[in-house]
Amino acid sequence: MQGKFLFEYAVIRIVPRVEREEFLNVGVILYCKDRKFLQCLHTLNEARLLAFAPETDIAEVKAYLCAFEQVCRGGREGGPIGKLDTALRFRWLTATRSTVLQTSKVHSGLCADPEEALRRLHVQLVL
Repeated sequence: MQGKFLFEYAVIRIVPRVEREEFLNVGVILYCKDRKFLQCLHTLNEARLLAFAPETDIAEVKAYLCAFEQVCRGGREGGPIGKLDTALRFRWLTATRSTVLQTSKVHSGLCADPEEALRRLHVQLVL
């Protein structure tokens, strides 16, 4: 299967009340080792989130999503985690946690272009 690359992805979710286990999909994070690719793409529909959980702090959610982006990009902006290699950053971002911002389990697939795969998954799973 020449020209196809293995990738892994997870859905980024807002979980306003962790104890209820209800969530709203807001983004996708995609990692492709062969292409040295790690990016996330998110869309925060504020009206939908506030209808779902009116007590949600939108500024806090935006800050969490910004932190995800910074860690994906790596480097100083991503803090200590941003200095790790790409694979470790992906594993850290997709680790199980009990916070307002969580990810789904990691899934895998094959693609020719990781950026196109990220956009396609974002449309399918978030929009």
